[in-house]
Amino acid sequence: MDDRATMPRIAGPEDHVVVVGGGFSGALFAVNLMRHEGPRVTLIERRDRQLARGVAYSAAHPDHLLNVRAGNMSALPDDPDHFVRWLEAHGKGDRKTFVPRTTYGAYLRELLDAAIAESDGRLVHVEGEVCAIDPIEADGVTLTMADGRKIAADTAVLALGNLPPHTPPGLKPDLLPAGVYYADPWAANLSEGLGADDTVVLVGTGLTAIDAALLLDAQGFAGNILAMSRRGLSPRRHVDGAPAHRGVSDKPQGGLTDLVRHVRARAAEAGWRCAVDELRPVTQMLWAAASQEVRGRFLRHLRPYWDVHRHRLAPAVADRVDALVATGRLSFAAGKIVSAEADGTQAKLTWRPRGETDLVVTRAARIVNCTGPQGDLLRSEESLVKHLLAAGAIRPDPLRLGVDVDAQSRAIRADGTPDDRIHCIGPMTRGGLWEVVAVPDIRVQSWDLARRLSNAQWVGGEGL
Repeated sequence: MDDRATMPRIAGPEDHVVVVGGGFSGALFAVNLMRHEGPRVTLIERRDRQLARGVAYSAAHPDHLLNVRAGNMSALPDDPDHFVRWLEAHGKGDRKTFVPRTTYGAYLRELLDAAIAESDGRLVHVEGEVCAIDPIEADGVTLTMADGRKIAADTAVLALGNLPPHTPPGLKPDLLPAGVYYADPWAANLSEGLGADDTVVLVGTGLTAIDAALLLDAQGFAGNILAMSRRGLSPRRHVDGAPAHRGVSDKPQGGLTDLVRHVRARAAEAGWRCAVDELRPVTQMLWAAASQEVRGRFLRHLRPYWDVHRHRLAPAVADRVDALVATGRLSFAAGKIVSAEADGTQAKLTWRPRGETDLVVTRAARIVNCTGPQGDLLRSEESLVKHLLAAGAIRPDPLRLGVDVDAQSRAIRADGTPDDRIHCIGPMTRGGLWEVVAVPDIRVQSWDLARRLSNAQWVGGEGL
């Protein structure tokens, strides 16, 4: 019997942890290891521009705002006003402000840079790409970089962020004219070559599509934008001056149907925002208690509705979206792409509106993939993911949302046992936690794992 399956290993002060991925999750985890006086850390990120910021904050346009007020955006769970103090010191707002994502990215990078400077060489950043992680026979792991460098460590922590979205069904980009299909909705040249008579189709109607629509508008695109998804649902808005909700302390009893009934009843009493927000303290508990069958039903039938009510727009962003809709420049549609074929320099997009049999043809000058991040490891082209899967070092979670992990964030091997040498944090652990894609959840996860690997469980009075 492998002791690692039942006894999580606690790192010592001389141990070495390598963090693969230097975006928000990885950088914050490294910062917390330093704050807990834990093991020395090598933080590997292949793009310096994304260090601490990740895609969410490095690719943002100044018009892209956080969808959470500053008062709940501290990177440090033990210091809830940390970001607010930083914001006020820089004259950029207060706790009620929805700040630009570029501003938040600057805050995160400053936090990491300070941790590196104060670490006395115990936290270093290495620029490059990890293509393999292999166990050392005695203990620990060896990481192999794309340029051939080898790094030995006691523990590797995967902070992979989100996998790029898959090409939407019905689209074959190679068959379309050059410049029609864009896989990157935050591309700096998203509106390049477009005129006022052109139509841009956004495949997806969530937060990513909102980002793309605002970016097109900011870049001066004056044509029409059609955002399309299976249900055509778009994110709801935050309300200025809405009171904070403390949340429930005990999870609602019963199954998924009972939960839906509970939310509807609370929405009737206090409004849907309250009904959704007050579940936040128990959402991970609800997910953990649900069977795989119930989780699957939630993903198939309720997830789109949960997402648009749970992840909302800053009022200023919602105002801009409403203005685009009011002028007819932006529309949302529920439908499914049937095919896309070349039509001169553009594309003839054929799609079926939801609930109808007749097809609609739209001539699109640009088609932008706004389906959002994916987590199916088996469809990933990332060399490290493919290596770890082939070696049996990780496996997909049952719902293909990301990496299968246990309650200690240890990766589950193909044989079903956890490996205390490989951990995973951030959005790729959503299969086990569900609510782990936003700052408030990731900061707690990174804090908890940093404490365990630093043997600092006593912080905050726990264990006394």
